[in-house]
Amino acid sequence: MEQKNTRLRNVGFITFFFSGICAISSGVVVSLLQEQYGFAYGMTGTLLSLMSIGNLLAGFLIAMLPGKLGMKPSILLLTIGYALGYAMMGLSGAVAVLALGFFLVGIAKGSVINTCTILVSDNSADRTRGMNLMHSCYACGALLCPFFIAAAGRVSGSFAVLVLAVLGLLLWLVYMGTPFAGKGAGKKEVTDWSFLRSTRFWLLTGLLFCQNAAEQSVTGWMVTYFKGSGIIAGALAAYTVTVMWGATLVARLLIAFVFPFKQPRKAMVVMGVSCTIFYILLVQARSQGAAIVLLFAFAFAMAGMNPTAVASAGRMTSVTSMGIMLPVAASGAILMPWVIGVVAESAGLAAGMMTNIVPCVGLVIFAILVARLPEE
Repeated sequence: MEQKNTRLRNVGFITFFFSGICAISSGVVVSLLQEQYGFAYGMTGTLLSLMSIGNLLAGFLIAMLPGKLGMKPSILLLTIGYALGYAMMGLSGAVAVLALGFFLVGIAKGSVINTCTILVSDNSADRTRGMNLMHSCYACGALLCPFFIAAAGRVSGSFAVLVLAVLGLLLWLVYMGTPFAGKGAGKKEVTDWSFLRSTRFWLLTGLLFCQNAAEQSVTGWMVTYFKGSGIIAGALAAYTVTVMWGATLVARLLIAFVFPFKQPRKAMVVMGVSCTIFYILLVQARSQGAAIVLLFAFAFAMAGMNPTAVASAGRMTSVTSMGIMLPVAASGAILMPWVIGVVAESAGLAAGMMTNIVPCVGLVIFAILVARLPEE
């Protein structure tokens, strides 16, 4: 049984690594598409929001479908979206096809997040360490994504996107070869709705809503913002993704192995305050060096928020609860990229990026409210 638990946990680590490459590449891909097809900022924001809508819908689907189809068929049906979505983007420039492609990528992203969260949390002796390790795998993939795209982009932009489709197919094949059984199958938890009456559950969901909004806005828009403002020129702007996720990886590994949180809820307050301060300074940066340092600092401060918040759900963690918490939280990643695009259309991208301060402040508020709850 222990060997089986280890295998399922490792599947969570491996597939979240591939998901990191495929999901975070969307920010670079949308910038390439904007250059290639001349999209306005509003269209760019719409594409990013469609991906987040797919991400939200996937959370509900992966919570409900296993009761009808079984866990493995549900996962295979939903996670093929990475391969299909990027294949569509690489083969067609039609707006409708690109929109569907981003939506399918979002479906896959949300499905993988939910599946990996259950696989790792249910099969790790130390839940907080397991979640930070899982998110470290995601950060590794995110860190490598610009290098994959740059290497493949020497052939063409379309070829680079098709390489992502192949990586998405590899992720799907890992799930194809995995036997899902026991608690990971999610059959038993699907009827337990008691978490909906928990104040802790909804405060953590609100915190994750703000975290998703702030992080997806930076991931999705920062490359375009740096290019458009001239702060970081040309191809170098794409490598800011590596800076961001390099910081994220370092921070999560430190939390997992060197400085584990003794008081996770107080740590979330510190992370929320730090994120807000560094983001305000980031959007005011006017030099390449300052922008890179502040982006690193922002990502470092943000790194532990998501895994620590999910781990704080404790006994409420199940396929059903994660199927509500994660997609509701993901709606923040739908709203903010769209808001930034709309504001950028009328007042400029710099003004659009300033609106992302709102979810950063929200992080602080929800973290304080969670910290004030009594211990379970």
